Amino acid sequence: MTQPTLLVIAHGSRDPRHAATVHALTERVRAERPGLRVETAFLEFNAPSVPRVLERLAAQGADEVVALPLLLTRAFHAKTDIPSVLREARARLPRLRIRQADVLGPSPLLNATLGRRLREAGARPGDLPRTGLVLASAGSTDPEAIAVIAEIARELRHTGWCAVRPAFASALLPRTEDAVRELRAEGVDRVAVAPYVIAPGRLPDRIAAGAEAAGADVLADVLGPAPELARLLLHRFDEARLPVGASLSA
Repeated sequence: MTQPTLLVIAHGSRDPRHAATVHALTERVRAERPGLRVETAFLEFNAPSVPRVLERLAAQGADEVVALPLLLTRAFHAKTDIPSVLREARARLPRLRIRQADVLGPSPLLNATLGRRLREAGARPGDLPRTGLVLASAGSTDPEAIAVIAEIARELRHTGWCAVRPAFASALLPRTEDAVRELRAEGVDRVAVAPYVIAPGRLPDRIAAGAEAAGADVLADVLGPAPELARLLLHRFDEARLPVGASLSA
């Protein structure tokens, strides 16, 4: 039996850096697991679309696809948009078995990627006890997604930072600049900002602008094509292939 194709589904953006980052990440996934066919599709703004890639795979004789949402939380796109697109594809392509993998977060591998980006930006382990961290996500109105961000902030608080605050680029408050200023007002000596987003675009730019406007000491890059993130994609791919009820440790 042939190995399924991994189809990475990204949201898409008018910002060309978004698609470039997604493609760099999928290239790293291919390098991590030679022989695995990895395809990329987008929900909007970029090509190819999800239906187009699935139709091409079916025409080429593929019999199974694992569709992996390149999303950090289970919000609207993971719960509604992607299932709808895949449901329509199953109806049109009955011979192609399509499984939907889980979203990427939460995961220790994402926390490790955040740590990597913060260290690359200049956050030193010895400074953590006097440094506050702003965990800046894109934002969502979905209660499940909001709860996940809050839980990640609590987890990070136990890794040495003197304080951790969530912030949001849209939908919710506080904004990044407000969270930075709140930490300053509480007497925190240094403040670092970690964007909890995968690829560049309008909302990550908003996070960066807020961090700079409020005078953050450290501004990490987006998660991007980090090796930990590539391993996480493969972990979700493997999970999706397990029998119902089985699980992998992550």
